[in-house]
Amino acid sequence: MSVESHPSGADPQTPTGETPLALTRRARRMSRVLHEHYPDARCELDFADAYQLLVATVLSAQTTDVRVNGVTPTLFARYPDARALAAADRTEVETIIQPTGFFRAKTESLLKLGAALVERFGGQVPGRLSDLVTLPGVGRKTANVVLGNAFDVPGITVDTHLGRVARRFGWTDETDPVAVEHAVGALFPRRDWTQLSHVLIFHGRRICHARKPACGACPVARLCPSYGEGETDPAAAARLVRTGPRA
Repeated sequence: MSVESHPSGADPQTPTGETPLALTRRARRMSRVLHEHYPDARCELDFADAYQLLVATVLSAQTTDVRVNGVTPTLFARYPDARALAAADRTEVETIIQPTGFFRAKTESLLKLGAALVERFGGQVPGRLSDLVTLPGVGRKTANVVLGNAFDVPGITVDTHLGRVARRFGWTDETDPVAVEHAVGALFPRRDWTQLSHVLIFHGRRICHARKPACGACPVARLCPSYGEGETDPAAAARLVRTGPRA
């Protein structure tokens, strides 16, 4: 990949040695290609409102969206709002969410979350980042998922996929999720942040895998400084591509 470099001796302050302007231009070109490649990119958690999305996102820690979607219909039928969740039977919740893993810790978080929503926000999910991150079990990643998809408030959702993809793309060399969020956000207009997150997460789940990326099947291979880290043979790479959410 060719880059527009700084003059010798200058500090480029970009992971690839590109000028900041060149990095921004390349990042936006990659984004356009990925948006075309993943026109159906979206939040893969099933939800009907902000409460359901918040609970589902808390449950999604260290498991797959498919497993979460398998338990939430029962959970929401039994506990349709924060007040019901705050008064929930611990054992019953544990039984319902057990397939998602770490079910005892997650049950504790959900019961505390329901109580906090009732006590501090009248049973409603707040629509501000500063409020959301004060809730039990809710960090910036969860808050940005809820804000972007339930309130249409733009945000960068830094999960393991987005962080990995952004570093491979040379958009940042940061490993701290908050630093990644700010670095990626600085490359794009704020209005684009939520959909960009979906596209990057789709790419990380389907092609740019952690252990063996399918470089030979990547739509942005020619723009990626990490091309060659994974399988470059087109036929072999095509066999590595996932076509849907992981169960």
